Amino acid sequence: MTLSDALFDVPAPTSPAEGHAPLHPVARLLDLAGEYTRHNDALDVLDDLSAPDPAAYARSAQHLAEQTTAVINAVAELRLFDHANLTAALIRLKQVAFLADAAGHHDLPTSREFTAFAPDAVVDSAARIAAHQRRRRSGHAPEPDDRLDAVQQAALHEIALGHVVRTRSQGRDYVRSTGARVPIGALRSLEANGLTARVPKSAPPAYVGGGRQDRIRLSRAGAAALATVIARTPAGSAPGPPPAPTPTKATNRRRS
Repeated sequence: MTLSDALFDVPAPTSPAEGHAPLHPVARLLDLAGEYTRHNDALDVLDDLSAPDPAAYARSAQHLAEQTTAVINAVAELRLFDHANLTAALIRLKQVAFLADAAGHHDLPTSREFTAFAPDAVVDSAARIAAHQRRRRSGHAPEPDDRLDAVQQAALHEIALGHVVRTRSQGRDYVRSTGARVPIGALRSLEANGLTARVPKSAPPAYVGGGRQDRIRLSRAGAAALATVIARTPAGSAPGPPPAPTPTKATNRRRS
């Protein structure tokens, strides 16, 4: 297995782990958003490889397209009442699946552009579906997780969007978010409760020549917890801009 194969060895995010009940479709979407972030991160660090294998990121993109379609079907199986927000969420997810599938048939820079906004679109769709369930008092809606305060909810939302990384310098930990600010105390609490996980050196550098950063991701439990309280605009925060793709050597060659 090559290094690029390892980078794109994306596990199925929607399959229940052994000994665990299946995730609610909203939680599956939040988990899926994390896999899109992982895919994008892997593309952003491919410039460290002398000869990236195009088939590796094509397989990853195809896998994500299939998983997105699987969650769309899971939402449809809930047989929720029709509503404009529900329709918009499902259409957006279909667009994400279409772009992910197309990403596997293009060069690396184009592939990265096709999935650039997938985490945001998937999380927004999850929030729309969750809000629709709560508004309709659907029996499928999970009970809110009362362990989470407003700051923690906002932090989980930013993490789900793929906005949060963590670095260590001169013996101190630093948190960086491209969206709303995430306090390090909230992050430590979420990690201690098993709601987040730190993936070392998986995210691209903050600046040219810098070292890779540690991506903060939702754990399975974190996705399940956020699914119970997610809103389109998390409490205590304002929506932030989605992260732009980090320029790769392939991108620079194309522009030169």
